[in-house]
Amino acid sequence: MRFEAFCFERNRKCVVFHFEIDAPTRSSAAAMEIVTHLINDTIEFYKWTLTIADKRVEKWPLMDNPLPTLAISTSYLLFLWLGPKYMKNREPFQLRKTLIVYNFSMVFLNFFIFKELFMAARAANYSYICQPVDYSDDPNEVRVAGALWWYFVSKGIEYLDTVFFILRKKFNQVTFLHVYHHCTMFTLWWIGIKWVAGGQSFFGAHMNAAIHVLMYLYYGLASCGPKIQKYLWWKKYLTIIQMIQFHVTIGHTALSLYVNCDFPHWMHYSLICYAITFIILFGNFYYQTYRRQQPRRDASSSSSKAAKSVSNGSLNGLSKAANGAVVTGSKEEKPQENSGRRKRKGRAKRD
Repeated sequence: MRFEAFCFERNRKCVVFHFEIDAPTRSSAAAMEIVTHLINDTIEFYKWTLTIADKRVEKWPLMDNPLPTLAISTSYLLFLWLGPKYMKNREPFQLRKTLIVYNFSMVFLNFFIFKELFMAARAANYSYICQPVDYSDDPNEVRVAGALWWYFVSKGIEYLDTVFFILRKKFNQVTFLHVYHHCTMFTLWWIGIKWVAGGQSFFGAHMNAAIHVLMYLYYGLASCGPKIQKYLWWKKYLTIIQMIQFHVTIGHTALSLYVNCDFPHWMHYSLICYAITFIILFGNFYYQTYRRQQPRRDASSSSSKAAKSVSNGSLNGLSKAANGAVVTGSKEEKPQENSGRRKRKGRAKRD
């Protein structure tokens, strides 16, 4: 069996690792030898990738090795399993003040990231078509790398979105899209900061940070209560903007590949595939939330009209009184006048 590892590129140089494995036999010892050989080659490959990592960020928090990031993501997934069990027989937390502080803090953090990336990229004369990574200690390049690191940290902080949903027993909000988005963004951006903290990486991050300013502004205002919520009519447009973002990302990445930009091509291809998954998932969410429910609204409106017509005494040509009965819902009530007459007749006979 033959495995070929993907290719890292740096300054248009490419290193390819080949793993040659003999055909497996029925012997357990041979199988263990194959697994050991594969693990050792993987470790050697990882050690080689560290030689081309960004030296500027290796001493920054969480960037020395992937274990802290993986530990945080694993704890997040563990809470997804244990959290609902813990809250099963408990009253939901309100957390109103906490949510207000959290959401508006995320507004300021994302605005800071967007501002830093925009200003630093402008000062460094970044190109929006093709921008290779500059690993120098230029102040503007370090500023870009620092803003990207904060962007990576913000994705870890966003795990609290799920924590608050579970503590408030909003389990229907913890969908596959929600978990997939949060878990992969934080984990995969560690790779981005470790090897390409600059260059083309700035484009998607500063666009996403701007969108998150609007998103957390919406959540922050919604947390203020019903007096503000009635003015928040623009929730579905946030989903539309996010889907536009993914299409722009694919177009920008494809253009970079077309001009053969000096940026790791394997990252470009991975980003395109990743954006496609978001387009599918967000598109399905938009359809299920805003399109599929439209016929239900029509049906409910028609049923309400029918109920109104029934209450007015007219439905499908039926008059107000039918065989001496007034139709009210699914019951038939006899008029009070008739019942009164029958009572009087009965009294006359008894007299």
